[in-house]
Amino acid sequence: MGRAGHVGWVAAGLVLGAGACYCIYKLTRGQRQGGRGPRLRPSPSAEDLTDGSYDDILNVDQLQKLLYLLESTDDPIIIERALVTLGNNAAFSANQIIIRELGGIPIIGSKINNPYLSIKEKALNALNNLSVNVENQVKIKVQVLKLLVNLSENPAMAEGLLGAQVDSSFLSLFERHVAKEILLRVLTLLQNINNCCKKEGCLTIQSTFPEGSLFFLLYGEECAQKMRALVDHHDADVKEKVTVLPKF
Repeated sequence: MGRAGHVGWVAAGLVLGAGACYCIYKLTRGQRQGGRGPRLRPSPSAEDLTDGSYDDILNVDQLQKLLYLLESTDDPIIIERALVTLGNNAAFSANQIIIRELGGIPIIGSKINNPYLSIKEKALNALNNLSVNVENQVKIKVQVLKLLVNLSENPAMAEGLLGAQVDSSFLSLFERHVAKEILLRVLTLLQNINNCCKKEGCLTIQSTFPEGSLFFLLYGEECAQKMRALVDHHDADVKEKVTVLPKF
């Protein structure tokens, strides 16, 4: 995949991580429309649910079968079809809860790392629909941040990461009240980017980054203020992360 493709997924991930993906980076090409209610029918096999002809809303047992299939198969065709079906069903509020309670968010989130671009897209689309549910957003931050932290360890990706257009709500992840798991990941992301920038010289070419990019967010005064506020955070691990960031 080329740099442009990487940056696209990075941008999508950053926005998802900030809980604003549904409004800002909408991958899905359209929600299912119509006023008809759910039509449930006896459960076929899990693979039958992915063949494109099954257009009903899935029940709990069917969703569980589909998630198990997604977790257990290595077949990219089945994976993509399963993600499409889950993404369609995740557009409905009841299924957003069911998929979370079945442990489906990390299963779907793990497919973001799949080497196939189309599978990445379908996984992000499913997470995008699931993120409409407020309780799902925290779990989805966590999944996307894992990907971003991995990407940020690569110096060749530093410029692409910093140039990605990101909503200002991303900085809300640096608040004191944010869950420790998320806060540690965003601080690690910032630390990795800082380290990469030292090697790549990104900070000396700031004029190349557009306004509204991740660069302007992370190296702006608002982010600096948030970092200074975290210096006396009650958690020792968070404090340690902040103190190793030389800029702050």
